[in-house]
Amino acid sequence: MRLHIIAVGALKRGPERELVADYLSRLRRIGPSIGIQNVVEYGARAGGGSAAEAERLAGRIPGGASVITLDEGGDLLSSKDLARLLAQRRDGGAGDLCFLIGGAEGHGPAVTGLGASKLAFGPQTWPHKLVRVMLCEQLYRAGTLLLGTPYHKA
Repeated sequence: MRLHIIAVGALKRGPERELVADYLSRLRRIGPSIGIQNVVEYGARAGGGSAAEAERLAGRIPGGASVITLDEGGDLLSSKDLARLLAQRRDGGAGDLCFLIGGAEGHGPAVTGLGASKLAFGPQTWPHKLVRVMLCEQLYRAGTLLLGTPYHKA
């Protein structure tokens, strides 16, 4: 399975970019051991409102991919539940699993019309830069759970 993190906007230099790069590097190292062949992270141009941003996000989704949107109204999953979700998608034959992070106005119709699963990091509103970092860390944590390593101690 290949993981795709597709977000509105681009992370420039700074601590968020460094953290995303670090967690994705770690995930790529363990990925083959848990059935993840590749992890890619890229941005879609911001601007033009949620409908335009959603079109750009949707345009980056590979055909036949399973999609999960990051949305404050989404499911609240523990780290262990996220690991189980990844394993279910992998074992269910998903070749590509995409995580979509919308812009400041949320997801527009091109994304909400996909019928995708929704994931939330709590009821708070988070800056998009931090959502990327948190998602990458949680994907790495899920990978370590699937691998059975001691990173996740709770």
